[in-house]
Amino acid sequence: MRNTKQKQQLSGSTALLMLFLFWTFNGAAQVANQSISEFPESETVNQTETLWEIKAYKIFEKLLDVKAIAKDGKQQDVIAIQYGDDSSLLDVKAIIEGQRLPVKLIIKNSERYYPVKAIDNNGTLIDIKAITPEGDILPIKGVSKSGNTVHLRAIKDDHIFYNIIAISPDGEFNHVKGVKMIDNPVETIINGVSIFAHVKSIK
Repeated sequence: MRNTKQKQQLSGSTALLMLFLFWTFNGAAQVANQSISEFPESETVNQTETLWEIKAYKIFEKLLDVKAIAKDGKQQDVIAIQYGDDSSLLDVKAIIEGQRLPVKLIIKNSERYYPVKAIDNNGTLIDIKAITPEGDILPIKGVSKSGNTVHLRAIKDDHIFYNIIAISPDGEFNHVKGVKMIDNPVETIINGVSIFAHVKSIK
């Protein structure tokens, strides 16, 4: 009699356990199958953007503006874009006629250094330059490589180098570097242009 009662209790406990597991996994599966769009947007995507200025820097000298300069000579902004709260790795873009164009280091071919260029949708290259207070236009190049990082400099008179940095509206700053993800000299091809490295703002 005692064994029968124990079996009934065990059977009841087993049934409750199985019911609990069914409810738990079935509920979890329903949540997993929900479309992301059904959740509040604030919980899935942070739409906040902070735009950082790109400058050329040398100790004891004024910061130099960094601009994209088209063939007609018109100067356009170059920015780093922070999405949300994370400022450790930012995209660098040139703003041309309202479009955000990628800024990359391109294959140098016979040149000494790797050119920094913006690339439009047609594959046209747009110069990225630093501008001195006197109006001199300095090229920006990838001058050396350490591991997967390429050091960018604005170059004056072939021997004066300025670092390239990004500055937030709050005065925080990051370095701007070339970043390679693979060992192959051609990192990728964008609109028909062979890319040596991506350009990023890095803490």
